[in-house]
Amino acid sequence: MDFSIAGILALDGLTNGAVYALLALATVLVFAVTRVIFIPQGEFVAFGALTLALFQAGKVPGTVWFLLALAVLAALSDLVHGWRHHVPAKRLARRVLRTLAWPVVASAVAVWAAPRGFPLPVQALLTLALVTPFGSLIYRLAYESLADASVLVLLIVSVGVHFALVGLGLVFFGAEGFRNPSFWDERFSAGPLTLTGQAVIIFLASIALIVLLYLFFERTLTGKALRATAVNRAGARLMGISSAGAGRLAFLMAALIGALSGLLIGPTTTIFYDSGFLIGLKGFVAAVFAGLSSYPLALVGALGVGLLESFGSFWASSFKEVIVFSAILPVLLWRSLSDPHGEEH
Repeated sequence: MDFSIAGILALDGLTNGAVYALLALATVLVFAVTRVIFIPQGEFVAFGALTLALFQAGKVPGTVWFLLALAVLAALSDLVHGWRHHVPAKRLARRVLRTLAWPVVASAVAVWAAPRGFPLPVQALLTLALVTPFGSLIYRLAYESLADASVLVLLIVSVGVHFALVGLGLVFFGAEGFRNPSFWDERFSAGPLTLTGQAVIIFLASIALIVLLYLFFERTLTGKALRATAVNRAGARLMGISSAGAGRLAFLMAALIGALSGLLIGPTTTIFYDSGFLIGLKGFVAAVFAGLSSYPLALVGALGVGLLESFGSFWASSFKEVIVFSAILPVLLWRSLSDPHGEEH
């Protein structure tokens, strides 16, 4: 291997690592706020990329009907909860309307816009509008009633949600893979290195989102409330912070990050209905490097995973996944020996 090949591999690894960094940050965010190891994070990536692909083909994506179904189920849950707790009719009606408003409007716009062939950026925004609400709706239906359960129970629920979303992905998108067009077709050359416009967009979008997340947690009251919930759930409740609201917001942000990651990675590789699992799992490996607690370490771990994958594919392409996932073993061993821990009750 000479310097030029090493540079190409490093650039490719950093590009993938930037996407893994977003998924790692989402994984850390969800776990810190809700204690949920969110295995289906990668499904948001696949749903985002494949929803955009169907918009490109002029078809109405199945995510439209899935979003409406989740919204109706959440509204029914609101009605049952309101009936059991004798919530006033006007207040209950407002709650149901809030649950249904965005999904119904976004779905109606999607059905209208799908066959009209709008420009790629418009279709990308519509994709984000469809996929992002999945986060809070899935949290409400699958996790909210189990918020105080053990981490093991929440993990089992995550496995079930993952299999359900993969199966629905097959129904919505079929077994065929899709590769989206690039958002920017420009190429920049520097010696043996060639930087594509899409790679530039990936780097800029990742940096911008990381900065926005930092400002959100450091400068806004809502971000500080999420941090308080992550540090001490009981204490946050005593201070009037809704743990349910914090969980919904954390999952909403995770879905937004996942959908955006799907839009970014869609032009660089072919995405299938089940591709999200491996992509999300690499983000999880990066989050484990950070102990599921540190955002800066998650970023460093993600870049390391991207580089390890890139160089591993050069030396042993058939075993690149094995190399990446085997790297988690010494990290787990080190954390098990160095971090104090006790059995959860």
